Amino acid sequence: MEEADALTGDGLEARVILYNCDCHTYQQVIDLLCRAVPQMTPSRAFELAYRIDHTGSAVVYEGPLTICERAASILARGGLRVAVQ
Repeated sequence: MEEADALTGDGLEARVILYNCDCHTYQQVIDLLCRAVPQMTPSRAFELAYRIDHTGSAVVYEGPLTICERAASILARGGLRVAVQ
């Protein structure tokens, strides 16, 4: 039954991974995350920016593939290194 449920809707879940690049300020990353990721808050964006800076990457969004692709596109246009998986 769970397998059938996974095939409803668009059936495609994905995640957006943002990588550290040392070429943007925390504020630039926070601003881009707040613009690109649905329901992102400045405080959550700061936490993610800190994690990315200290560990090299972080998952910044998980959800429907179309939303992930849109968020990744905005982040990439801002000059950030990003991937959708």
